[in-house]
Amino acid sequence: MNAIRTARERARAELTHEIKQEARRQLSEAGSAQLSLRSVARALGMASSAIYRYFPSRDELLTALILDAYDALGEAAEGADLPQAAPRERWALVCGAVREWAVAHPHEYALLYGTPVPGYRAPVETVAAGTRVLRRCGEILLAGRPLDPGLPAPLEEELDEQMRGVAEAADLGLTPEELTRLLLVWSQLFGLVTFEVFGQFNGSADPAGPLFRHAVARMADFAGLR
Repeated sequence: MNAIRTARERARAELTHEIKQEARRQLSEAGSAQLSLRSVARALGMASSAIYRYFPSRDELLTALILDAYDALGEAAEGADLPQAAPRERWALVCGAVREWAVAHPHEYALLYGTPVPGYRAPVETVAAGTRVLRRCGEILLAGRPLDPGLPAPLEEELDEQMRGVAEAADLGLTPEELTRLLLVWSQLFGLVTFEVFGQFNGSADPAGPLFRHAVARMADFAGLR
């Protein structure tokens, strides 16, 4: 009985993998808004009714793809980090890994940071995977303490209160000012990567490597990494 169950589980895992692979192929050709379970089933030679036993809805398939992409991006960033290195070096390694993964996987990156899919709302279960890079960058800031003097002016009351709430909920061990720095450099990192992946630097900073490396160093300055 256990052997039969194991064989069935293995077969289910293999077909689930094939479904997601075909869905990624269709994403690269037509974009996330055009993805449907019926089109994936048709491409795999499955009955439309059969695919619903694996993914009851298009949104559940999208969520699985998003989780896979977030985890792959997080693994790339974490795998590039060298905890024994100086914080500035760690920061550069993590940022470089984010860029390399995004350039190598533009369609999966677009699923995460491109135009929102009409009618889709990401569930709470995607938050942990989606913040892996942020948390690793937060660990680097913690390792870089004491940080250089921070923002040129104290946080305004509303922002300070907001950051205190986020710091408590996220449990990153950062002060409101440090968390503000982290969010600013995190958003700039992904802004740079998004511009490159979506071709916004064409005709200006193209190739984008020199600008990216310069920006990563300036972001480290702003973050307070000595």
